[in-house]
Amino acid sequence: MKVVLFCGGFGTRLQEYSTTIPKPMVEIGYRPIIWHLMKYYAHYGFKDFILCLGYRGDYIKQYFLNYNECLSNDFILSNGGDKIELYNHDISDWTISFIDTGLNSNIGQRLKAVEPYLAGEEVFLANYADGLTDMILSEQLEHFYQNNKIASMLCVKPSQTFDVLSMGSNSYVADMEPVSKADLWINGGFFAFKKEIFDYIHKGEELVREPFKRLISKDELIGYRHRGFWACMDTVKEKLMFDTMYSRGEMPWAVWQTNSEDSPITNPEIVDNNADKFVFEHSKLITYHPRAKKDMGR
Repeated sequence: MKVVLFCGGFGTRLQEYSTTIPKPMVEIGYRPIIWHLMKYYAHYGFKDFILCLGYRGDYIKQYFLNYNECLSNDFILSNGGDKIELYNHDISDWTISFIDTGLNSNIGQRLKAVEPYLAGEEVFLANYADGLTDMILSEQLEHFYQNNKIASMLCVKPSQTFDVLSMGSNSYVADMEPVSKADLWINGGFFAFKKEIFDYIHKGEELVREPFKRLISKDELIGYRHRGFWACMDTVKEKLMFDTMYSRGEMPWAVWQTNSEDSPITNPEIVDNNADKFVFEHSKLITYHPRAKKDMGR
């Protein structure tokens, strides 16, 4: 099963870091966030990647062309540095396709651009390439297969500190609660698709807009709720959060370091696709900063 990673956007809300490099290449420790994400998928056995390139695609190509496994593996150096023996490897069993999908393309256009490279794939995975989680991927896939729908998306709780209000017609505030406690779920950016998804994407359309609306109208989109760790590198504040977690050795997304077996399947809940409060922005700022407008194409 192949994994499509959307890594061609400008990252406009992370400009301090992404003005010279693409956002997926912003580092956590000594490896970029896209590496952490690919390690996550590889842990579950998915090692065939398609990178949808756009802004600074050359930077991503050069990184992997000059990849140094010694940075993240133990090794022996001898003969004055002429001989290096690695105890283990990172990416030796990965297959990575580097596909130019356009500088200003949105996610739907990028996905359509790599359709020929998914020939023969009945099911494939996709990701925005800027978020990490400790979700047990095999459980999301089991949920996807059990429901037998065209698309599955990870749904997570927002982590912002603002409050959600309920108001009556007279403008009186009826209720107020932290957004983290409200019945709100946002798009976490981890997708599973059947090949039929391409029948729902028309020219120029953003993936989570018209195509997802068509899926919803036919009950072909399901959500997998995850209450564990999830975060995306959307702002400088979140970049600093990842750096702090890394420096403390607190990396719940690094499932490849746990050496533990996947937990049993637990019959996850299905998101009500008709719920009034269901949100399709892959942005933790749900209403105020919709990513589709401010961070085009990822």
